[in-house]
Amino acid sequence: MNFKNIKIIVLFISIMGFISSCSIFGSKQNDTVDDVLKQGQIDPNLVPKAVSYVPIFPFFKGFQNPVDVFVGFDEMIYVVDDKGLNILDQKGTLAYTIAIPGATEVTQDRRLHTYVIGKVFDATVNETVTCVYHLEGTGQGNYTFIDTLIHPFCDASRQSTQFRGAADVEVTYTGLACLSDNTLYVTRKGPRNQANTFVRPDNAVLVFNQDGLNIGYGVGLNPTESGLKTAIDISSIATFSAPPQRLQGMSTSKNFMITSNNQTNNLEYKTLMITVIDDPDLGPQYSETASLLNFDIGKASSFMYEPFKFKKPEDCFIAPDATNYYFVVDSETDSVYVFTNQGFEGVNPPANSTIKKQINVSFGGKAIDGKPLDGPFNFLDPMGICYNRKMIYVADKGNNRICRYKLNTDLE
Repeated sequence: MNFKNIKIIVLFISIMGFISSCSIFGSKQNDTVDDVLKQGQIDPNLVPKAVSYVPIFPFFKGFQNPVDVFVGFDEMIYVVDDKGLNILDQKGTLAYTIAIPGATEVTQDRRLHTYVIGKVFDATVNETVTCVYHLEGTGQGNYTFIDTLIHPFCDASRQSTQFRGAADVEVTYTGLACLSDNTLYVTRKGPRNQANTFVRPDNAVLVFNQDGLNIGYGVGLNPTESGLKTAIDISSIATFSAPPQRLQGMSTSKNFMITSNNQTNNLEYKTLMITVIDDPDLGPQYSETASLLNFDIGKASSFMYEPFKFKKPEDCFIAPDATNYYFVVDSETDSVYVFTNQGFEGVNPPANSTIKKQINVSFGGKAIDGKPLDGPFNFLDPMGICYNRKMIYVADKGNNRICRYKLNTDLE
């Protein structure tokens, strides 16, 4: 063996020794390394590619079945779990918890008023019913309850009808979203959806002004049949108006995105974009967004409006920045899906890329053997999703954590 070869071997051994001992590469006791090792157990198809979402550590833990997450206009992080409404700072440190019975959803308007879906006992009917709690000052710690929108009394169409007993108890509010003018959308589901009656169907989107007055509902959405305007078992709603706060550039669109987690009607489309058109005579009209049926295979390989694309979508969110990406979280597939505003699955290729199609960056799922894991790319019954400053937040209910992700092309 010549001297040159000996030098190469010695250099190789030195490098390997450095790698095994230097702390910059972590150790078996290092949490980050443990997460990477767990990542190796997931489906190889989910391993990050050249463009992908990557985990941002630490994940926020210590919750009890978290079902929703929202980054507010006040820059606080709101997490709903079995304990109620948890308020965290940007580092994930818990400030305090507001005990709200049956809390399931949270949102905030531009006035920094916070809305939470929960339950309330109404003494006038001697029943516990679904409601929306309206709070102020949650980001400062000196919060007050402003109002409670209680079903069915907050529905303008129910002012002259009696309480329906068990049928009204069964109604559930399921989703919240605000417009730029602080209008509030509230979705609900329930058993009474008869046609030809002045009372609105239970499967509906209700519209409230900033003072809590019911000013309308999603006229034209179908409460009983599948289609591009179905309102069967709506599980979430999202609008184009979302934090961060800004004086200019906030979308004034009234359009919204909804999901359905229905498991019995065999719905073709469980994630829909609804277009709202203001008619000067008839008022707001709610129609399908048929343009999302344009499956341009030259621009993408998969699409949001593919029939039976989703199994049990629980939540959705619309990026308020220039990307306008649509995000959907599905609790049955344990996955996060990402689409463009044209319904193409994936994100735009990076600048100067030779790739011409959208790059599919949807991720999640179970391990190959079918057992759910708590690795950085696995979820167990995820229920909530939001997006803020290029960061995705996922309420991973089964793993009692809030996961965070960014596109690797957005990392600084």
